[in-house]
Amino acid sequence: MSHAKPEVISFKADQSLLQAMEGIPNRSEFIRNAILAALDGVCPLCQGTGILSPQQKTHWQSFARHHQVRRCGSCQALHLVCAGPDGGQVEREVHE
Repeated sequence: MSHAKPEVISFKADQSLLQAMEGIPNRSEFIRNAILAALDGVCPLCQGTGILSPQQKTHWQSFARHHQVRRCGSCQALHLVCAGPDGGQVEREVHE
């Protein structure tokens, strides 16, 4: 089993970011964790670009015929709601 050698990735940071990270003992680990957390929240369709390809848009339009984007009454987050067989909405409460 071969193990890939880790790559070094660098980026520019302005003074305010440097100051904000001043007291962090292991900045590399902090940055890795922040990137992984951000990637975990990426839109599964556009992969975080915010733009759909023409093919993705076609698929989305087909999907959207039977789904709606709604705002949760409890937490105000946007989420998808499926249409039921009779055309009514099927929405499950996720908050207790």
